[in-house]
Amino acid sequence: MQNEPTVAYGDQVLFVNRERKTFLRRIKPGGRLQTHQGVILYDDLIGLPFGYRLQTHLGEPVWMLRPSLDDVILNLRRESQIIYPKDLGYILLKLGIQPGCRVIEAGTGCGGLTLTLAAMVGPEGMVYSYERREKMQAIAQDNLRLAGLDSRVTFFLRDVAEGFDQEDVHALFLDMHNPWEFLGQAHRALQGGGFLGALVPTINQVAVLVDALHSEQWFMVEVEELLLRQYKTSPGRIRPEDQMVAHTGYLIFARKLAGGVPLAGDRTLEEGDEGAMQD
Repeated sequence: MQNEPTVAYGDQVLFVNRERKTFLRRIKPGGRLQTHQGVILYDDLIGLPFGYRLQTHLGEPVWMLRPSLDDVILNLRRESQIIYPKDLGYILLKLGIQPGCRVIEAGTGCGGLTLTLAAMVGPEGMVYSYERREKMQAIAQDNLRLAGLDSRVTFFLRDVAEGFDQEDVHALFLDMHNPWEFLGQAHRALQGGGFLGALVPTINQVAVLVDALHSEQWFMVEVEELLLRQYKTSPGRIRPEDQMVAHTGYLIFARKLAGGVPLAGDRTLEEGDEGAMQD
């Protein structure tokens, strides 16, 4: 096939063995993939097409694929829990992230969300990522560098209680255990109507955050949880996997209000209020 993409030095490649164990590696001269099933030399891969079936020096099959963003995130170096891909894609949609956006992330962690945001904002956008733990920020910076997206991220090593340097950003996400304490800083950084998002693991935290969001500064408060069930794909016995990640976290979203006439009563319509408005 003409113009079929082939492996070159500097490419990221996803290797998959017969047990579907994955290895994400960047191809460098003289490098090698070494596993318990044998060795593959990177120099032998140059010019081969993605999707190629290889053999290790022990004769074990390994498939060579171009990695997706999902593959990159799941193979990140990390020392903390990542935001799962099922949540990452939904966060992008709910925050309205698109090429050219300027977005703030508070709580870099290992950089899973950072990387996802950077991929979406494109070369014309910018992600501003705040982290107070130097070791975690260093891990995230390495992960972004390996993904080739570090030029789209500006890192800040400090507590967000001091506020954000940016103003009029399109969206802001709080990946912190106490996001309600930083709503004032978030409000000042967002543009009017801007998108706020947060993730917390317990319903107790959800209750505190939602209560704090019910003020004249925020509107359209939403709380959601995403469940994803995978299936076994063996021919003749397709069925759900025996285990699943039943809970990853609660997602909370809101929009910034920029002033105007205060809303009467509750800031959001409770179930059944729509009919009352029509009467």
